[in-house]
Order: sequence, then structure tokens, then C-alpha cells
Amino acid sequence: MTPLAEILRPKSLDDYIGQQHLIGPGAVLRTLLESGNIPSMIFWGPPGIGKTTLAMIISNTLNRPFHTLSAINSGVKEVREVINAAQKEDGAILFIDEIHRFNKAQQDSLLGAVERGTITLIGATTENPSFEVISALLSRCQVYVLKEFGEEEMRKLIDAAVQHYASQGITVEVTEADALMRISGGDARKLLNAIELVVNRSNQNNQIILNNSSVTTVIQQNLAYYDKGGEMHYDIISAFIKSMRGSDPNGAVYWLARMIAGGEDPLFIARRMLIFASEDIGNANPNALLLANATFEAVSKIGYPECRINLSQCACYLACSVKSNATYMALKNAEEAVRRWGDLPVPLHIRNAPTKLMKGMGYGDGYKYAHDYEGNFALQEYLPAGLEGSHFYDPCNTPRENETRRSLHEHWGEKYGY
Repeated sequence: MTPLAEILRPKSLDDYIGQQHLIGPGAVLRTLLESGNIPSMIFWGPPGIGKTTLAMIISNTLNRPFHTLSAINSGVKEVREVINAAQKEDGAILFIDEIHRFNKAQQDSLLGAVERGTITLIGATTENPSFEVISALLSRCQVYVLKEFGEEEMRKLIDAAVQHYASQGITVEVTEADALMRISGGDARKLLNAIELVVNRSNQNNQIILNNSSVTTVIQQNLAYYDKGGEMHYDIISAFIKSMRGSDPNGAVYWLARMIAGGEDPLFIARRMLIFASEDIGNANPNALLLANATFEAVSKIGYPECRINLSQCACYLACSVKSNATYMALKNAEEAVRRWGDLPVPLHIRNAPTKLMKGMGYGDGYKYAHDYEGNFALQEYLPAGLEGSHFYDPCNTPRENETRRSLHEHWGEKYGY
């Protein structure tokens, strides 16, 4: 049975609801479509606001071949298959949903085809593309921000659903919409799924009343609304991570309970906490990584239902821990330097010299073996020419990292400004 959200998916810009700043009269996307020439682009916005639909409308309007991939279950192999097919087509569009879930290698595999115009890429993401899309690909795409639906757009969707059911001989009267608005949270797909769920559960005599009570009762009876494969899955893990990052154990354990009730894979939860321990706590509390790793091991051995206790212990510990993203940001800063300056040569004095030829070329000349010096420290350069004195790592203001900063100041204070 075709879902209501799919039945009501608009086929043209005139039927499309919302995003008038992009597709309204004289707006940028409508102007591009009218010209018949579109760039590769990335749609950035929350779930359920029409990113996929807009990509399909663009393809239909321009009569272009349309290929679609989901970054959740596709990789380099699938990308190359589409590119090979597109070489035999004229002006093919490749739509990639959740493009931020592609790793660097997967995103790199798109560059040549986008550069040559073999494909016109349309990516959709709920995450900031500045952080999640590699700069080389981002520079080849226009980024368009799609906005969350407001009450006016949501009521238009409710009216469209009512009209659809009327055409099927089912009368749906919406006397209250507060619960629908609250449940959907600006997400059109959630709104239409909720309406469909209530109608399907209430269709006794083709006369259905949608009010706050009927909507809340039916939705609460259907915990399957937590969809492990859909947007709710990512919404809730996001809320879980942000609660721990915000040092709120109550929020963290609530969202943990939501995932457990929805049957989420416990190893997925443990894996995300293992990442969090390094990304958001790091050296401010190295024990966090040890506990998160121990939790992952325990969960893999125990499984549900008992492992939920291990998950709760770790989530509360991580939420209550002192926070620091200094090591994560150090890596991001260094990666940016690599992207900007490329593969700079390793300084000769810190190169390995296993052969006479290499020694004769100066490999290792002037290297100071730290343990030969007082305090096991020797002042010398470890960065390549052009990056001398670059400051990537900046310890946060936490007790443990303040000790680190004092040590760095003693060794490198004048050079790096610690």
C-alpha cells in the first residue's frame, strides 16, 4: 500500500508547498529552472521539508535522467555504476540523500564526474555541509538552505490529506490540529504519517474526527513511530549526543530509554558513546574513553535486556564528565592545513635513514634524540617548511588540560604561544 506521504508528493513547482524563497516567482531556483541550466547543488535543511521532492521536480521539469542513491546504504561502487550509466545519457541528475554520511573517499569519487559535467549532483543533508562535505566537492556545488515548515504550510498539507481521503469516499474532519503540529515538529512526512495512522486505525464508518485526543491516543499506542531506519532514528541519537555534550544526564538517559524502547541496536548506541568520549571529552578525562570502550565490550557480550544497565552507566558518566573538544579540533585544524597546503615534504632531520644513500642525502642530520636531553625534551622543528609555528592543538580550560598547557608552555611557550 502506497504511503500517504508518497501519494501526496507534488509533481511540479506549482504544487510544491513551502520554500518560496527558493522556488517562488523570481526566486533563484525557479529562475535557474526556467533557464534550463542548473548547477550541482546541495539542499541543506531538517528532515521532511521536501529536499527529495524538489530534486525530483527539477528532474521532471528539465526532463533529465534521474538517479538516486542513499548515502546510508550506498558506497563508491554504487556511485561509479551511476556515473558509468550517466556517460551514456544527456544531462543526468544524481540525487544523493544524506550525503553527509558519505566518507571522504566516497565524496572524492564524485569529483571527476561533477567537474566534467557527466552528472549534475543534487545532495541532501540535515547537517551543516561546511563541516560534513569535503571542500573540493563543496566548491563545485551551490548550497541552498531549505526551511522547516511553519503552521501555514502544515495546514496546507492537512487540507491536502483531507481532500485525498474525500476522493476515496472517506470523510475526515479535523477539529483540532495542536497534537498533529506538536508530533510533526515541522516535518511534513511525520505529519502525513500521523494522519494516515489515525485514519487507518479509525476507519470504521468512513466518518473520522481528528482531534488532539484521537491523535495522541493512536500515536502513543504505536511505539513503532521510532523508526530505526528513518529520520527519527537520527533525531533521537542526535538528542542523546547533544544531551551528553550539554552535561545533562537526565536528558541523556531519557533519550537512551527512547532508543531502548524502540529496539535500537545497543552496539550502535555504545559505538556512538565511544566516539563521543574522544570527540567531546578527550584528554580532559581520559578515563571516559576507557569506560566507553569497556561498555562497548560489555554490550557486545551481554546484549539486551541486561546491557541497557551498562549503557545507562556510561551515558550518565559521559554526561557528568568535564568536557573538551581540544583534541578533536586539533585534528580538524591539522586537516585544514593539509587541505590548504597539500603534501609538504617531511623535514630532512626527522626522516628515517635506513640506508647509506639516505644518510648521504642528509636524512636524519641534526635530529635531536629527546631522551638525551634534560627533561627528555629537545627544542627542534617537527612541522614541514611553511608551517613552522602553526598552532593546531589548544587545550581547553579544564583541570587536567591546564596541567597540559603548563607543560606545553614550559617546552614550547615562545614558539607556539602556549
